[in-house]
Amino acid sequence: MNNNVHSVNGESINRAVACQIIKEAMSSEEIEYKALKLLEANPELSQRQLSSGLGVSLGKAHYVLKSLIDVGWVKLNNFRGSNNKLGYAYVLTPDGIAEKAAITVRFLARKQREYIELQAEIEALRDEVAATEEATHCPRRHHDQTD
Repeated sequence: MNNNVHSVNGESINRAVACQIIKEAMSSEEIEYKALKLLEANPELSQRQLSSGLGVSLGKAHYVLKSLIDVGWVKLNNFRGSNNKLGYAYVLTPDGIAEKAAITVRFLARKQREYIELQAEIEALRDEVAATEEATHCPRRHHDQTD
């Protein structure tokens, strides 16, 4: 199979479309979690850097950031005494810190469920491969023989 072509639900799609499907599948809560995590680690991120870190468009990053500010999880501070007039810091509020912790718990639980489901799927695929290999390595019995 070509590295640029993948199968999703039995249909062949190119790599760019597969990546877009994965991005769209990322929930808004997951984007909020990642944004809070990035901003907590580096409050001086620009919106362009945030969009790059989230893997979303600049417009989407602006929308997410604005919504985090609107709900009170992040506040915008100007750098005091900064020569850079555009210097801002995005600081998590106490509510933002608490929400990030709650999202982290939900995110971890979901990832653990996904991990268990993936392990079961891998085991089923291994069994299928083993059965296929066993069937192809065993000599076939002729059914035209009479008893």
